[in-house]
Amino acid sequence: MQHLETDLLILGGGSAGCIAAMRALQVNPALRVTIFEKSDITYGGSIARGMDALNIVAIPGRTDAQMYLEAVREMSGGIVDAAPSHVMAERSYALLKEMEGWGVKFPVDENGQYKTLKYHVKGEFQTAMDEPELKAMLVKRALDLGARPVNRVMGIRLLTDGGRIAGAVGLNVRTGQLVVCRAKTVLIASGGVSRFTLPNSGYLYGVYDYPGNTGDGFVLALRAGAGVTGMEYTQRTALIKDSNMPLLAICVTRGAKVLDCEGTVLMEGEVNNINAMNVAFTEGRGPVHIQLSHLPEEKIREIEHILFTTERPVNERFFGGRGIDFRKHDIELWPTEYYLCGGHGLAGIRVNERAETAVPGLYAAGDVASVAKQHLTGAFVFGEIAAEQAVKYCAEQPDTMFSEADVEAVRAEHAERFSAKGRDIEIHEFERKVRRMVADYLVSPKNEYKFSLWNYWSETFAKDLRNVAVHSGHELSKLYEIENLLTCADCSAVAGSFRKESRWGETHRRGDYPARDDANWKCHVVVKLKDGVLTPEKTPISELGEEVIL
Repeated sequence: MQHLETDLLILGGGSAGCIAAMRALQVNPALRVTIFEKSDITYGGSIARGMDALNIVAIPGRTDAQMYLEAVREMSGGIVDAAPSHVMAERSYALLKEMEGWGVKFPVDENGQYKTLKYHVKGEFQTAMDEPELKAMLVKRALDLGARPVNRVMGIRLLTDGGRIAGAVGLNVRTGQLVVCRAKTVLIASGGVSRFTLPNSGYLYGVYDYPGNTGDGFVLALRAGAGVTGMEYTQRTALIKDSNMPLLAICVTRGAKVLDCEGTVLMEGEVNNINAMNVAFTEGRGPVHIQLSHLPEEKIREIEHILFTTERPVNERFFGGRGIDFRKHDIELWPTEYYLCGGHGLAGIRVNERAETAVPGLYAAGDVASVAKQHLTGAFVFGEIAAEQAVKYCAEQPDTMFSEADVEAVRAEHAERFSAKGRDIEIHEFERKVRRMVADYLVSPKNEYKFSLWNYWSETFAKDLRNVAVHSGHELSKLYEIENLLTCADCSAVAGSFRKESRWGETHRRGDYPARDDANWKCHVVVKLKDGVLTPEKTPISELGEEVIL
C-alpha cells in the first residue's frame, strides 16, 4: 500500500475538483491539496476538452438570481432547495469575470454585450463561450498553485475519526494497488452515474457523460453517513445516434429545429422540453432529427465551429465519415442510456449552500452533488464554495486519526476480490447484464411489481459479485465500479418505490400512480444507509432563509 498525508483530499479531478484545488490554494497557499483522479487529470472528467457555454450566468441588468430560481423550480417540478440554486446564480457573473482573467473567451455582440441564448424557461442565462482548451487551462492553474494529482486512482472507502472525515482509501485502476490518504477534510467531486443502463449502440463505454463516472462518490458518501437524493430521477436525452455526443443546446439555441418523423416541430428556440422527444419515440414518431438546412450560412458555420473545436472535436470526423453536410442533411437523434446526475438532473449527495454534507469535514461539488440542474456553472461555483469551507474547516480542526482496523478491512476485501481462481463470470459480461436489468426494471414506466423484480435481481447480482473473475488490477477496479452501480441502482429502486406519484414527465412516470401529487410528494426523497439498510425518508424543500436539512 501507498501512504499519503494531506490537508484537503479531492476525489475527482474534473471541473469541480480542479477549480476547488485552485480556490483552496488561493485562500491558503500553504495548504496541502491532493487529488485522486480515476483517469489522467489533464483530460479527465465530463469536460475533458472545452465548452461552448456557461449554461447559468445571471448578468447584471439582464437577469438575476431570483429569476433563475423561478426558472429552475419550473424545470425541476418544484423539487429545488432555494439557497443552493440562488447562491450559484448570485456568484455566476463573478465566475465569468474570473474565467475571463484566465483567458477564457466569451464572445460579445456588435454592442459589446455577452452573447446569451435561450436555454431555460425564463430568462437568457446561457452565455456563449468559445474555449476549446478549458480543461487544460484549469489543470495548469491548479498544478501551478501546488495541487498534487495522483492519477489512475479511484476512491473506494472514506475513513472517519469519531464521526468526522479522516481521509480515504483509493485503488489504482491499472495496478490494483491501494493508496491510503490521511486528510483533515475531503471533497467528493467524482461525477454522477453515467454507466447506469446501456446506450443504444450497446457499447459499454459509449455513453453521453464521462464513462468513468460510476456513482463512486454516491456510495462513498452513503457508507460514511451522508444521504443521497433525487435517485428516482432516472433521466435520458436524445443525442446524436451512434456517437451519443451532445448537440441540442448548441444547435436549437441558434435556430435549429427538432422534428419528429412526421415533420412536427418538437423543439425550437429553447432547450427545455426533452420530454416531447421521449413521447415522440414512445408513440412511434421517431427517430427525431435536428434540421439546420434552413439556417443562413453564417449560422451553420458558427454551429460547425463550436461542434468541431470545443467539447467533442471528434464530431467533425464522425459527420465527415458519414457524409453529413448540415446544409443538406438532418442529424438523426436517438434516446440514449439513462443516467443519474446532479449537473443535468436532480440526483446527488445531499448538500446545502455551503457544499456541506451530513458528515463533518465532507463536502461534495459538481455532478455528484444534489444542486438541481446546476451544469458547469454549479461545478465551478460549488467547487469554489467547497474549497473555501474546507480551508476554514482545516484551520479550525485538529489533525485526524483513522482506525487501522478500517484500513485492514478494506485490504482484506481487496485481497479476497483480487483472484480469478474458481470464478467463472467475466467482468464485462457481468456489467452488461447488470445494466440491462437496470433498464428493464428501474426506468419509466415504473411500477411496484417491476421494483420487486429488481430486488430479486439485486440479490442475485450481490451473490454473483463473489464469482466474478479478476485477472488484473484494471478488472478489479471494474468490479468496484459495478458494485457502485448496483448500490446506486438499489437507491434508485428504493426512492422510486417510495415516491408514489408521477413527476418530471418520463423521468419518473409510475403506471400505478400516474398523477402528480404535490400535497404529499412536493418534497425530497433522501436515502440513507441505516444499520446496513437503504432507508428512504421525506425531507422538506427549503426556501430562502431556511436551512437545508441534511
